Amino acid sequence: MERSTPARGTVTQRAIEQLKALIVDGQLEPGQRLPTERELAVRLGMSRSSMREAIRALTVLGVLEARHGSGIYVTQLEASDLLETLGVVADLSRGPQVVELLEIRRALEATAAALAAARINPEQLAEVETHLTAMYATEDPGEIIAHDLDFHRAVAAATGNLTLAAILEGLSSRTVRARVWRGYQEEGAFDRTRHEHRRIFQALQARDPEAARAAAAAHVGGVESWLREQLD
Repeated sequence: MERSTPARGTVTQRAIEQLKALIVDGQLEPGQRLPTERELAVRLGMSRSSMREAIRALTVLGVLEARHGSGIYVTQLEASDLLETLGVVADLSRGPQVVELLEIRRALEATAAALAAARINPEQLAEVETHLTAMYATEDPGEIIAHDLDFHRAVAAATGNLTLAAILEGLSSRTVRARVWRGYQEEGAFDRTRHEHRRIFQALQARDPEAARAAAAAHVGGVESWLREQLD
């Protein structure tokens, strides 16, 4: 009986995995130029077309970078670049998927707030306070939401965990629509938002990780619960 030819997608996936393995094993370092498609195909025992598709896929994911007139290079493999596709997926999410994103964000924001409370320095705390003050100084919904985002970015940065900050950036900025919707439809939503952010700040100021965790979870959980009700 003749053996069936593997599906093209399977072959390409195998090529992707082999290229990733070269990076993980240190045979290709961040910033290093890739060998040519032909050299890689021979080296890994793959077709040039499969290798080309694998390179394209890893370029989209931020693992590889095409430099005009120079070739293909391994990126610096920064978390913010590698997790950029998470933001695209989140941005395309609708309805129940947005609720799922908020559920994830609630857990991660709580963790980030707890870490920040333990690690934040005076300069970082002052930046968080700046955005909190700005939220109280305006009634413009767009400005409030902008400072809301900056407040959470500052908290995430204070964790010192760049990967966690990158994940939260991909999630939080894409859930703005839910917060905007809530702000326009639910009376007092922005006042509650200000109060919830003040509780997070006070916990950070007190260097109290558990209070910060609880305050952040309650803040994101409020938007999540409201959105669930709207969908139901």
